[in-house]
Amino acid sequence: MSGETASTDGDARAVLLEALRADPPRTAILTDIDGTLAPMAERPEQAAVPEAASLLLASLSERYGLVGCVSGRRAEDARRMVGVDSIAYAGNHGLELLLPGDSEAKLDPSLEGREQDAREFIAALDAAQLAGLGLRAEDKGPIQALHWRGSADERAAESRAREIAAEAGRAGLEPHWGRKVLEVRPSGGAGKDTAVAALLAADPVSAATYAGDDRTDLDAFRRLRHLRDRGELETAICVGVASPEGPPEIPEEADLLVDGPEGWIAILESLAV
Repeated sequence: MSGETASTDGDARAVLLEALRADPPRTAILTDIDGTLAPMAERPEQAAVPEAASLLLASLSERYGLVGCVSGRRAEDARRMVGVDSIAYAGNHGLELLLPGDSEAKLDPSLEGREQDAREFIAALDAAQLAGLGLRAEDKGPIQALHWRGSADERAAESRAREIAAEAGRAGLEPHWGRKVLEVRPSGGAGKDTAVAALLAADPVSAATYAGDDRTDLDAFRRLRHLRDRGELETAICVGVASPEGPPEIPEEADLLVDGPEGWIAILESLAV
């Protein structure tokens, strides 16, 4: 099982992976969860990380300098979902950090006094209208999400979500889009780019890879390359996880492109040997 797309040359893949295997204690392996480690599910609570992926992450954490998950989920939920305590977790797109040994996540101090802004905004919407359109609210603390995957009329649900995004912007909040989900965040909050930077700052390395499948993962790609261009990393490898629903920028900006979570798990297997 290679999991590679046709656009990824086998020799190029070998060269990229060898750069990561060259000095494991000075290498970071960072990954998104939903759509990258775990197949997408109709509802967030239905998603599951394959046991093989969890075992691989636990094994890699014993060999590599840093292994971590960067997720839109709350950090503690991400840890429960992955089931590996020996790796780091950046949750809520970097607003929360949960390092190995931590009993609870640390919230980005820039949010102080604004933790409830997004929750209050969503609570003020017409709940009956949202339910009628199949827009399901997910409470993620400082971030609130509206999902419409599996709704009876996904086009109508997305249309209302776009109206809500505009309303959120006028209210001083920041709307962010994912795969059939709108997230509403406090203004000035962190993203996956700052999550990656925070994890690497906590455990400096010379090489790093990040795997992701969605628009927010592009921020992580770009931060890795920025750190490399500044000389803070010698090697930065961005792994795109291809999906029919994924944004076109993922294959355009990836150094290595794989088919679905099974393709990324195959890469992890390669790094474990």
